[in-house]
Amino acid sequence: MSKQVRQVSQARSAQTARTARAGRASAAGRALLAWLRTLRGRTIALTAGAFAVAAALAVTAVLLFAHDDRPPVPATRARAYTDVDTCLLTGERGITAGTPAATVWQGMQDASLKTHARVSYAQVTGEQSVGNARPFLNGLLQRSCDVVLAVGTPEVTAAEQTAPRYKKVAFVLVGGAHAGANVTTVGAGEGLRAEVAEAVERTTDASH
Repeated sequence: MSKQVRQVSQARSAQTARTARAGRASAAGRALLAWLRTLRGRTIALTAGAFAVAAALAVTAVLLFAHDDRPPVPATRARAYTDVDTCLLTGERGITAGTPAATVWQGMQDASLKTHARVSYAQVTGEQSVGNARPFLNGLLQRSCDVVLAVGTPEVTAAEQTAPRYKKVAFVLVGGAHAGANVTTVGAGEGLRAEVAEAVERTTDASH
């Protein structure tokens, strides 16, 4: 009887041990399955991300290297000027179209295309007299103009009177009556634009 009790007890202990091992194995299996599922989800996410990156790179490459029949846009270059300033003194109308000053200005621009000298102008405002024109002329000289052109009776007269004191400045006077070592006169009639351009080119070259 005692032997049967021991055998039953041993059988129950063995069954309990097997049940425990089975429980542990089942728990381990569930944990492994959960890990595999997590790993599979991460793998899918990584794979999808990799495909998205590859697709973006492919689209970028197509856009960058696609053939374009349009000609390339040339680089814009700033115009290079020489260190010579050519300045014009005009009456109160400035370089209004149809005035002699406008024609002189066109001749100056023509010369600038060849000599690359900078061109500018100043108009005498207020009273149109020699006395009032002189401060405007002095303003051009103080700006270190290398070549000074004048058009208009008060402006030309003021330049004629001032030129002897500025030997290093070349004066081009439209309709002027007196030429000098640094004074060139041009006629105010036909061919004014071409005469101005030629005179400015010549005096600009001499100023270098």
